[in-house]
Amino acid sequence: MFAYAGPNLPHDLFEATGRNAGPLTWNIDRAMPAADRWLESKFAPWTRSTLQDWADGALDHLEAVVFSRADDSAQRLYYYLCELRRAGSIRGPEPLVLDIAKSPRESSIARDEVALRKLAERFGVDEAALSVAILAGNEKRAASTIEPLGEKVCLIAGSPLPDARMHRMVARSGWSAVGRTLADEWQDAGNLVDEDGDSFAALARQLHARRLDTRGFFDRSGALTDVARNSGANAAILWLIEEDDTTVWHLPAMRTALEAQGLPVMVATRRDWSCADGIDTEIAAFLAGVAS
Repeated sequence: MFAYAGPNLPHDLFEATGRNAGPLTWNIDRAMPAADRWLESKFAPWTRSTLQDWADGALDHLEAVVFSRADDSAQRLYYYLCELRRAGSIRGPEPLVLDIAKSPRESSIARDEVALRKLAERFGVDEAALSVAILAGNEKRAASTIEPLGEKVCLIAGSPLPDARMHRMVARSGWSAVGRTLADEWQDAGNLVDEDGDSFAALARQLHARRLDTRGFFDRSGALTDVARNSGANAAILWLIEEDDTTVWHLPAMRTALEAQGLPVMVATRRDWSCADGIDTEIAAFLAGVAS
């Protein structure tokens, strides 16, 4: 069995292996001495939990873990794990990386296809198996539904959330929350994959077009306003953790775009990923002010 870490990954290929254990999980509410020893403070908090689990032997049941190069933290952790295993400091599963490119040109799509074929060879997936998995994946995509929200909707955006704890904070103020957790990002299989022609080429095109990464070239503020509009948001929280060194560069444009839609916006930067820094009180005050 293998697991994975990061967004913008080929879930159809994973399912074709028959050995997909799903995404890695994390627990940051604990001591992590191995992470303290080997990782700098600016690594994303989930990476610290992953490294601690690796060092503790909690992942020894896995053959491998696939990391996404579309995420800076996942990519950096991959290189650290490779070096720690080479030095004999840790054991555990084999770290693998899907080395995809996101530049807006055909050569990047071709490179993505090469990366997919390399990963498929590693896991013994051929064209026929991938084609079957794409058909099954498209059926799931077509059958997915969106749960209706309440009359007062608050969009939470910025850094991916650790779990639903901020949603619960919003709910305590009588609002419905919409916002993606890190697990949502990692498990998002993307839009439909073209079922005609070469399956690897089709999956490469789908991966390249997706907007679930920190390295892609797309209008992030425009994508955010689409989410706000489609969710019927009445207010928004732009929440960025202390370790975020990518999304923060887009914060001014994202705030301007949301305010242009007439949304009240609360900006919370350099925050604690565990949400143990008083953010619940700030959210309650913000939403009470919006409702008044």
